[in-house]
Amino acid sequence: QVQLVESGGGLVQPGGSLRLSCVASKFTFNYYAMGWFRQAPGKEREGVSCIGRGGSTIYYADSVKGRFTISRDSAKNTVYLQMNSLKPEDTAVYYCAGTQWSTPQAMCVTGRGDYWGQGTQVTVSS
Repeated sequence: QVQLVESGGGLVQPGGSLRLSCVASKFTFNYYAMGWFRQAPGKEREGVSCIGRGGSTIYYADSVKGRFTISRDSAKNTVYLQMNSLKPEDTAVYYCAGTQWSTPQAMCVTGRGDYWGQGTQVTVSS
């Protein structure tokens, strides 16, 4: 059974940093575009950043450009999201997803994901 397991969330002060990790198991990681999505209470899920299978094609939502960095390590079947200069509006549950059937931009914009993790809470507050 395919599993995506996120970790790294927590409580951080505004301006702080966190690094999220998502470990994938029981699927061929290199065949999948991977992405990070978030959902805040009362809001729709948003595509934050998505990365192509080779790692060279990357999409960022305008709200996180210049602050967040996505990367992937095929040897570890892991995708990361480095989050810097965090703001209170970044508070949300962050989900990892993977899809074989989409470009990174399309994945993030449409929310296309074949597999999803359970989510990790990120809270930015003083």
